[in-house]
Amino acid sequence: MKFGRLGPSGGVVLEERPPPVAGPGELTVELAACGVCGTDLEKLRGNYRTAGILGHEPVGRVASVGDGVAGLRAGQRVFVHHHVPCLACDVCRRGDTTFCPTYGRTNLDPGGFAETFRASAEHVRQGAVLALADPVDWGTGALLEPAACGLTALRKVGLPEGASVLVLGLGPVGLLYARLVRTLGASWVGGTELSERRRTAAERGGIDVTVDPRDGAALHEAVRAATGGQGVDLAVAASGHPSVVRAAVDEVRRGGTVNLFGLPEPGSRLDTELQQLYLRGVRLVPSYATTEREIRDVHALVVEGRLRVGDLVSHRVPLPEIAEAFRLAASPSEALKVVVTGPAFDR
Repeated sequence: MKFGRLGPSGGVVLEERPPPVAGPGELTVELAACGVCGTDLEKLRGNYRTAGILGHEPVGRVASVGDGVAGLRAGQRVFVHHHVPCLACDVCRRGDTTFCPTYGRTNLDPGGFAETFRASAEHVRQGAVLALADPVDWGTGALLEPAACGLTALRKVGLPEGASVLVLGLGPVGLLYARLVRTLGASWVGGTELSERRRTAAERGGIDVTVDPRDGAALHEAVRAATGGQGVDLAVAASGHPSVVRAAVDEVRRGGTVNLFGLPEPGSRLDTELQQLYLRGVRLVPSYATTEREIRDVHALVVEGRLRVGDLVSHRVPLPEIAEAFRLAASPSEALKVVVTGPAFDR
């Protein structure tokens, strides 16, 4: 079978290997679609210190089930989350499940960009395999995980009723975050983004105001006009670049929250005046990844018609052309969300 992986020199390469086999408690899934995530792109650039496995937003049809697997059957449409926590260690008991040592160790074999991939017994046992409801098409299913990352973040930072929210960086995950806070009751949602195409998509999806971040005066004016001069309740740094985090700090109100949501590059530093953070009471709260709970809750929001995400898929690229999928995903002027499709896509 074909699968895409991180190449030795940093690019994505397509290779052949035997398909995985489902052992006891495990299952294999035939790929329908898997989104190209910003963290996949960062792995190619060498900016993400984790295992080099690519693809963690996959949906497909169950190909085979191992002995002892209950409630799942061959042919069933599923989403499979790539990481699972142990739910038993001190980290998990504190509620910080995405920082569990087991969470980072577990993964799909050989990754989400594979014609067939294997979910371990841990994945099956911990509920990482989610049966997709009929209204959820393959493209929408591939967006459940990145949307759930936003829900995990919101549960960590809190979303006050009628909050004003600024999302800085309207890439695919920023667009999903912005739509999610609108769904959950934010009174005003603004955003910043270099790409005109992505700003247009944000406004089409119900975001009140978008601004080119290079125009700092326009951003400041829009935020002050929307909040009576106070600043937003929640500023989301959907890009980890220090300049984006600084802008988030500048535009949040006294006592407000900055969510460090986007992945910072290794070695990057935040140069800001600590006394001002202290005197203004600004909370800086990082959030990382998501869990099965939030994925299931986002799935429910989609099925109920409260959250629309599938229209953000701008390109569907067959697995043999995965290099082109990554090229498109790295080009904000050309693409919104890019998904790689597999053999189960047309079934």
